[in-house]
This record gives sequence, C-alpha cells and structure tokens, in this order.
Amino acid sequence: MKLYYSPGACSLASRISIYEAGLSAEFVRVDLASKITERGEDYMAVNPAGSVPLLVLDDGQPVSENVAILTLLAGMAPQLAPSGPFSQIRLIQILSFLSTELHIAFKPFWHSASESDKAAASAAVVRRLTLIENDLRELYLFGPRFTTADAYLFVMLRWAREFAVPISAEMKAYFERVAERPAVRAALAEEGLPVPLPDAMPEMVAT
Repeated sequence: MKLYYSPGACSLASRISIYEAGLSAEFVRVDLASKITERGEDYMAVNPAGSVPLLVLDDGQPVSENVAILTLLAGMAPQLAPSGPFSQIRLIQILSFLSTELHIAFKPFWHSASESDKAAASAAVVRRLTLIENDLRELYLFGPRFTTADAYLFVMLRWAREFAVPISAEMKAYFERVAERPAVRAALAEEGLPVPLPDAMPEMVAT
C-alpha cells in the first residue's frame, strides 16, 4: 500500500490506523499548496481532487476520502472495528459525522477568516464534540476497543488544541489517553509532530 499524506492533516488518521493494524505501507508526503509530492511528482495527476489522504492498494486501486479509507482499513484489520451486530454501520455512522460535521467545522481556521468567523467555528466545534462526548463510553468511542474512528477523532482534537478550542475535561482525558498509544506516538514522530503534553489544551469552563 501507499499512503499520500500531509503532516498533521486528516491523513494522520490513516497513518495511525495503518500502524495500529501492523500493516506494511509506503508513505509519500504531499505539499498541499503546490500539489507536488516529495519526489517531485504532480500530485494532481495521481489524485485530481488534490486532497489527502489517498491510499493506493497493492493492485494499484486508489481509494480516497477518510470515511472510505478508514472503513477499508477496519475491514483489513478487524481489531480496529467495533464488535457486535450492526458494527460496520455504526463505524460508518461515526466516521461520517466526524467527516461531514466536525471536520468541516474547522474550515475557517485554515483560511483567512475574520476573528468573529473563527469564534463561530470554535463554538461549532464545541457543539459537535459535546454530541460525541455524550456517546463516549469507557476508554474509546466504542468502549475498550480502539477503532479507526478514534484515530480520526484524535486528529480533530489535535486541531482543537492547535486553534485553542476549549474542550471538556472528559474529552481532554480521552485525547491524552489516545496520545499515549505507541502507534499514535510513532505516527506523530514520523510526521515530525510533537507528542501532546498533558494540560496543554484549554478546558471548557463550567457555568
């Protein structure tokens, strides 16, 4: 397999999942501004959408979009999928929410938005994280088992930390728990990203 990625982007969830699964993969860095890979390739010729992640399977089949890639990786490594009846649907459900609701809420932070727009985006992120927290059970999203959805949520929480979006004490504890996993630490190191330190995230103030 080959994963096209950009450091700290949502493609980090795919790298974490690949490491958690113990799968073998090649990683190719993409400059999202120039759309040129670290090898000097025109990334648009590989993926006309120009976005990451893109996973190219051993047979050359390309798979794009987080929901599809993380669902595929959970199928390749069943330990990264929730257990029980209706499990695949539940995984797709939370991955879809993370992609279409939480991920997109960060958009103003990546662009030259006004401070008021960023404040509105922060509030939108907090609302969506609260919905997720209401279903957070035991250690991870699906109980004691770490899934590809946890890898994706971890990336979103890294962004919340980067943009000083306040999160609850429970969500902060979850973030720190995930950050301690060896596969997560390895993925961060490979992308040149710092391992999050405890107490480095702003917490929501109870009112």
